[in-house]
Order: sequence, then structure tokens, then C-alpha cells
Amino acid sequence: MHNLRNKKIIELLNRRQKDITVFMDEVHKPHNLSAIVRTCDAIGIGEVHAVYPNQHLKACHRTSMGSTRWVTTHTHQDLSSGLGQMKAEKKQILAAHFSDKAVDFREIDYTKPTAILVGSEKYGVSQQAADLADEHILIPMLGMVQSLNVSVASAIILYEAQRQREQAGFYQQRQLDDELCEKLRFEWLYPKIKLFCEKHAIRYPLIDEHGEIQDKEWHELRQSIAP
Repeated sequence: MHNLRNKKIIELLNRRQKDITVFMDEVHKPHNLSAIVRTCDAIGIGEVHAVYPNQHLKACHRTSMGSTRWVTTHTHQDLSSGLGQMKAEKKQILAAHFSDKAVDFREIDYTKPTAILVGSEKYGVSQQAADLADEHILIPMLGMVQSLNVSVASAIILYEAQRQREQAGFYQQRQLDDELCEKLRFEWLYPKIKLFCEKHAIRYPLIDEHGEIQDKEWHELRQSIAP
């Protein structure tokens, strides 16, 4: 059982994209948070970022984290610090925002390090966020309705990014370093042991290439803590 799951996890980690993410600017409806995170997982994004309205912070954080255990949601206290981190990581910030300078989302090069910035359900990307973005992108619409649900818009943009990255061969070579891959492989194979190690502040046991725990020293340590 572990061997089959281990193979699947290794395949997933080999395709993870480390330099593209979604930044949610006060997206607060649980179904939208969950849908965006799941789409990120589907195209190989392992980390997303968010700033929430104060009154929704705790509830939204629980929802986004609970929607999938495969994607980590990083929360930021305010927009400037969160987007400042994106800039420090040399990511281009693309705001899904209608403005005079907005371009068709398909004209963007998503093979560059990228943060896709999406806004709240009611107001969209805030003016502050729009001002901090490097580019504004839009999805052309031919019907009477001139806006899309934020999770739908995010998915359309993300799959264009996935298409470009796949054509460029980004999914054919692993981007994550060995240390992070081994950490995630263990945590996804053994979530209960992960919690045990965190609770008692001890290291993870070593696992072999098949995903089996092979660590006599760790077993002895565990028995000394919880016989």
C-alpha cells in the first residue's frame, strides 16, 4: 500500500512548480477558496498566498487549509508585506483586473516566476493591489455578463500557465530540492506520525525508496516517549 502511494507522491513532487503561485486579495467565500486551492494542486502548484478581511481570517484560513492537504496556504497580515514577499522572490505580479493597461491573459509569459493576483468576490482586486501589480490581465468575454466567478477566472488563467510551462518542458524536470521533497514525501505518507513528531519536537524517521520507515534509532526514541 505504501509503495503504490509512495510512487504517486514521487510523481506529484517531480511535477511541482516552485516559482508560480496564486495570491488571493480578500477572497473569502469558502467554496471559492477551496476551488482555487484545488485547481492549484491540479496543475502542480504547492503553495498559495492570501490576505483575508479581518473578520474572516480564522474561518477562511481553516477552509483553505482543509480543502486539500497537498497545498500550503500562507496568510499575510496585509497586502503590502505579502506582495513585497512576491517581489523579493522576483515574481512578476499579474493582477486579474480590468483597466486601461490590461492585456489579454494569453499574451503573458507564465514561464517566468509568477504570482497571479485575484480579488474579492464583490469588489475584485483592490486599488492598492492593482497599483502594486506589474501587469493587469483580463479574460476576453463576448457575452452580456462581463465578469466571471473568481475561482473560474483563476482556473482559466492557471491552465494557460500550465499549458505554457508544459510546452517549455517545466514538468519534465523536478524543480523542488531533495530536502523539501523528502520532507513532503514523509508528511504525505505518514500524516499521523508527522503530528506526533511535531507534538514531541522530534525529527521525522528515515524512509526508504519504497516509502517504508527504516530507522531503528527513531523507533527506540518513539518508544521512550510513548511506550
